[in-house]
Amino acid sequence: MGSPCFRFKQFTVWHDRCAMKVGTDGVLLGAWCPVGSQARSVKGVKVLDVGTGSGLIALMLAQRLPQAQITAIDIDNGAVEQAQYNFEQSPWKERLHCQQTALQEVEGNSIYDLIVSNPPYFQDSLKNPDSQRAMARHTDTLSYDELLANSARLLKEEGRLALVLPIEAEQQIIALAQTYELYPTHITHVYPKPGKAAKRLLIAFSLLPIANSTSPIANSLTLESETAPRSEEYKELTKDFYL
Repeated sequence: MGSPCFRFKQFTVWHDRCAMKVGTDGVLLGAWCPVGSQARSVKGVKVLDVGTGSGLIALMLAQRLPQAQITAIDIDNGAVEQAQYNFEQSPWKERLHCQQTALQEVEGNSIYDLIVSNPPYFQDSLKNPDSQRAMARHTDTLSYDELLANSARLLKEEGRLALVLPIEAEQQIIALAQTYELYPTHITHVYPKPGKAAKRLLIAFSLLPIANSTSPIANSLTLESETAPRSEEYKELTKDFYL
């Protein structure tokens, strides 16, 4: 049995009541997500965390964006209760809000400066017999198309959408995004260790094309080194969070 909680430098995440535990994907997205220097100081920045689970990414962004108001949504009641508890124990409880709702049901247009999601990603594989975990992991409840369509609807013109996905989804997600006039601005291929194939994709989109450029900022990240479980580049990315 794993620990019921995961301690970071400025907050603790309890994850014993939600299907998806604290994991590398969420930590990666929370630390990597391009927020821009302006968003760190401007009041009134609004963030939406889709499929929040334990609330990990929302908490990381609350730490990174001291002025932001962050709304976290999930369709699973256990996850919502867990995230709300974690928010209330954090230093940023006044800026963190959790709702049990689906992205498709979020009302309004052009509301958010930033939307983030570690979305369900298994499209065709066999489902976990645990229905709560299956719901969290499979795209039945939120397809990539629905994720992009609703994100485009809810983003402000200069807003960003940031995702962590399986590397196999890269071409599909970029092609789908074009349908909703979402343009990739940042792409990072994540490798588990040297010599291994990339496993994860970190990707950010904007409703505005990149100025004077046709290509997103692209790079790679390797999680482990030959001699340590965390590479120097991964340590640098997550230095504000991991103990």
